[in-house]
Amino acid sequence: MSGRCCLLPALGLACLALANVADGAVAVRLKDIARIQEVRSNQLYGLGLVVGLNGTGDGGKLASQLLSNMLEKLHVTISQDDLTSENVAVVTITADVPAFLAEGSRLDVTVSSLGGASSLEGGTLLQTPLQGADGVVYAVAQGPVVTGAFAASGEAAKVTKNHPTVGRIPGGAILERRIVTHIRPTEDLHLVLHSPDFTTAVRAATAIEGVYPGSAHAESAGLIRVTVPAPYRTADALPAFIASLQEVKVIPDSPARVVVNERTGTIVAGEHVKLSAVAISHGNLTIAIKETATTSQPGPFSPGETRTEKSTDIAAEEARAGLYVMEDAATLAEVARALNVLGVTPRDMIAIFQALREAGALQAELIVM
Repeated sequence: MSGRCCLLPALGLACLALANVADGAVAVRLKDIARIQEVRSNQLYGLGLVVGLNGTGDGGKLASQLLSNMLEKLHVTISQDDLTSENVAVVTITADVPAFLAEGSRLDVTVSSLGGASSLEGGTLLQTPLQGADGVVYAVAQGPVVTGAFAASGEAAKVTKNHPTVGRIPGGAILERRIVTHIRPTEDLHLVLHSPDFTTAVRAATAIEGVYPGSAHAESAGLIRVTVPAPYRTADALPAFIASLQEVKVIPDSPARVVVNERTGTIVAGEHVKLSAVAISHGNLTIAIKETATTSQPGPFSPGETRTEKSTDIAAEEARAGLYVMEDAATLAEVARALNVLGVTPRDMIAIFQALREAGALQAELIVM
């Protein structure tokens, strides 16, 4: 097994991830590239109130209605029209519940402003029930909101750091009802690949077969069916089998792909990217335009008037560029060396990859983000 990584210093802020890996690629654990379909997380959500804000809340009808409903539960009756506090904000609360989490466990929750609040900084979420898609309440959330942001404004200026209308409450929810995850020892397990690929699926099934013969086969590019061996078909033995299954080593395959982010100038290329025989030449054309204003003023006591005239100077400079010939089936390391010789910038490199694809020389999928 051998690996080689080439970093292009001419990229500046861009990053070109290149690798020239031999056939003996790195093996990874099955748990890192796949999950058990029967084991999944669940989403919860709720609608609540954040109080204690420093005049940055909603003050709208929805906040007044929710506040009025809460006060009624506390046996306090007050007209909704009298509840116009700017220290209250209506928020949505979301959380993910991992599989097998027991009652009493704590969850992190995300709190997001629903109304016109300008900041949740310093606020406290009142006790809010969190329900699932089935309408059943599974958790209750409460606690101080951490935003990691602030907003300050005056009459003519405003300063904002990060996003003050969204915050988190670490451990802010308590699971009150356990969400049951059904894994039956007598039924087959289904492994779902994070990145579906036929080659990887077949390799994973073969690797499992090497440890547990006759137990696995690939049903599709993203699904592997695993039959639980007879000694593990009990509730007590099944966890040990799943733990052993997740430790099986697999060599994943990856498609030939080049991903380009034009906004940041980032380029990432996979190990299987190849170039057909091609000649590459790239040059830069720089045009500089300079405006100069000159003032013409008549002499003393003359009948003329002062005039301002503008003159424009245009200079064009084209950088010299060499012609680099790439041999057939060039590797990524050879491509990196060629682009270094040409001295290209990140934006130039993006244009080169797009031109290579149009010329049919780039033997890979080009994705522009």
